[in-house]
Amino acid sequence: MKTFVQKPAEVKRAWVLVDAKDLVLGRLAAVIATRLRGKHLATFTPHVDGGDGIIVINAAHVYLTGRKRENEKFYWHTGWPGGIKEQTMRARLEGRFPERVIKKAVERMLPKGPLGRQMLTHLRVYTGEAHPHQAQNPTLLSVGEMNVKNQRRAQKC
Repeated sequence: MKTFVQKPAEVKRAWVLVDAKDLVLGRLAAVIATRLRGKHLATFTPHVDGGDGIIVINAAHVYLTGRKRENEKFYWHTGWPGGIKEQTMRARLEGRFPERVIKKAVERMLPKGPLGRQMLTHLRVYTGEAHPHQAQNPTLLSVGEMNVKNQRRAQKC
């Protein structure tokens, strides 16, 4: 028996559409990272970018459990002395680019280095319902139905 090793020329990429409305951010990012990496396929090879293309819509309506919306902070430095900046998750989701929250969560779950950056190019995230990728004929992936914990549930009062 021979070990199967996929070559980059043999990759057949499918496109998947994910609606992020009321989905838990971390669980959504884990599913997307698995699909981008290609670990859901029988042809998975660790050193080849063999995953699917992912289109995420409604990125601004993602759900965060607990108090992460107020307590989770993003830090960056401007390069100037005393130039450390911070922004809460709420400010980022209500700001100009809420799609960067999903993109950063997925980026942190992919391998670091050139292969991870190449995989991240197959992720497209949009704030609203519209996307310009109708030509790829994406299939709908229902992440909320995979597990009951993936979707926001009504609070018990």
